[in-house]
This record gives sequence, structure tokens and C-alpha cells, in this order.
Amino acid sequence: CGGEALPRDLAEELLTKGAALWNLYGPTESTIWSTVYQVEAAKLVKAQVPIGCPIANTQVYLLDSWGQPVPIGIPGELHIGGAGLARGYLHRPELSQQKFIHHQVAGRLYKTGDLARYLPNGTIEYIDRIDHQVKLRGFRIELGEIESLLRQHPAVEQAVVIVRQDEPTNKRLVAYIVGQASLEDMTHKLHGFLKKKLPNYMVPSAFVMLEALPLTPNGKVDHRALPVPDFTKLRPEDTFVPPRTPVEQVLSEIWTQVLGVERIGIHDNFFELGGDSFVSIQIIYKANQVGLPLIPKQLFDNQTIAELAVVANTLQTLQAEQEVNTEMVSFIPPSNEAKNYTSSNFPQAQINQKDLDKIFNKIKRSSKR
Repeated sequence: CGGEALPRDLAEELLTKGAALWNLYGPTESTIWSTVYQVEAAKLVKAQVPIGCPIANTQVYLLDSWGQPVPIGIPGELHIGGAGLARGYLHRPELSQQKFIHHQVAGRLYKTGDLARYLPNGTIEYIDRIDHQVKLRGFRIELGEIESLLRQHPAVEQAVVIVRQDEPTNKRLVAYIVGQASLEDMTHKLHGFLKKKLPNYMVPSAFVMLEALPLTPNGKVDHRALPVPDFTKLRPEDTFVPPRTPVEQVLSEIWTQVLGVERIGIHDNFFELGGDSFVSIQIIYKANQVGLPLIPKQLFDNQTIAELAVVANTLQTLQAEQEVNTEMVSFIPPSNEAKNYTSSNFPQAQINQKDLDKIFNKIKRSSKR
């Protein structure tokens, strides 16, 4: 089998129809085949079949962006060396120089543009094309890695993950799933499944269940035909916790307006809802307009409405105290007038008359020095 990544379900089907099954990998630039793997039913533990080890007279290196070998389990670009390499591209010297490189240790290599990693047993697992790698919220994300993990879930038959930008200021990871359960069940289960294995920024904001993935005439997934998710409902009903305080209510309304998500619970994560640094500025601006003295860093550190509301309440209290203190310091009444001021003159301070008298006496003493 060759030409496309071999999924586990197809491998299992092929094993029932033939005496032996071999998975081969290799680009035209290395004379078609470069690695080989004998597929055995007992070894099919992942959603995708490994591409194996190099064939004779061929060397394979997984290198990082600095040309250094990557450790086991860490993705790197697959480079090929050996007797099978082509001389280059006909009449295209610049492209030949770009793709056929000289490595200081390994010698002449072909940069495949494929992302792969070593498994603990030494075989190689193909992940995806490097140009399938995206940058979202400042993080580099390998979509193929998310897809590979999704396919490991027993209820998932096929999975495709893309970055959608249906609004100019909002990018979101979306997973399209062909599986055996309802949308609500799958959303809840897959979200929890991925959170155990991936950082928050790699967990899709939405999951879309499909009966089948749309395909192009040549059999590849047609990304343009993937439907727009309903971003207004990103959380199952049983995880929704409504606002409990006025500040939480205000923040909930702002988040709903800016993120375009309906019914945001106070424990829903800002980034999981599709938030990023640009969106955070919009939210903070609107919060400032209604009197919540927040800054973007506080949103990044407190990623739910419940957490952010606590910060906002604290800042409002401190701001009120500062305004009162500034008012008292900027107006120091003469000693003979101080006794005419009562706590009612400073309602925001919530201070009793005895403490107020102490403050004025302290001001009086300091003014005599």
C-alpha cells in the first residue's frame, strides 16, 4: 500500500483479503519508496499504520528546524538520503537547491516536507505535511497530531481538524468527526479525551459530526466543503453554569457579544471558546467602558468569567479606596473645620466617625511638622 497514509480500519480490511500487507512510504524524489513496514493485525494499536524503517541503501533522518535530530516521540521533518535520491528538478536549479540540501553530518539529503516521529520500537510514524502546520494564538499547532489522537478514540472513525476564520478577527480550531454517537455526546467526550493529552490551545473549540467527509474528485478531503459549525452552542447543557453576580453577568454579556457564542458559562475557558490576544483586547476595552478596570494580562491569567470577576471586584474596591484617599489628601481642612466632617461626607470609604477623626488628627499632626 502506498500513496496516502494507511488508516487502521483499511489495514484491518486488507489483512482479511490477502496473505501479507506491506505499507511503503517515499516521494518521487527518492525513487518512489524509502521506508517499509509489514502490517500485522496484532500490532495495529494506533489509528494510523507506521511507515516503518528505511529500505536498503536508504537513510532517513528526522530533524528539527536547526537540522538537529529529534528525540523519540518528538515530531521532526523527514529527510531522506542514500542511493535512491534524484539529482534534482529538471531546469529548476533554485528549487533543487532548496529541497536537496547538504547536511554537515548526513551529507546530501532530500527535505520531504513531511512531519514524522520515531516510535519507541524504532519505527517511524508519519504525522502530516509540514504545510499542514498552523499558527494560532501565538502557538504552532500540528493539525495532524490532533487528528491522529482523535482517531484513537473508539467512537471516531474519521477525523479532520482545520482552522476556521469565518469572522475576520476570530480564528478557531474545528474538528470534523465521522463517528458513532450524537453530537452532544461526542463533543463532551472528545473534549475531555483531548484535554488529557493536549495543551488547551490544541483542543478544538467545536466538534462537528458528519455522516461522511466531503471528498474532491481525486479522493482527498475537500476542506472547502466542510460546513460552518454552530459556534453559538459550544458546550453541553450539563456543563453550563450561569452568572451569579452583577459583575459575572456583565462579563458574560461582553464575552457573548465579542466571541459570538451563546450561553457562556462562568467556568468556560476563554481560549477554548475561540479567544486569542486580539479578542482579549476587545473584551478588555468593553469591560473598561462599563467601569471594570481590567487589563489583557489579567484575562490571560484568569481565563474564566468566574476567575476574572473576582479580579474585577478586587480592582473596583481598590480603585474606590484610592479615589477616597486621594480626595481626603487633596483636601486637608483646617483643624478648626475638621470636626465638622462626618463619615457621611465619604460614603465610598465605608468608615465610621471614630476612624475618620483619627485620620484627621493624623493629618493635623503631620501638617504641624
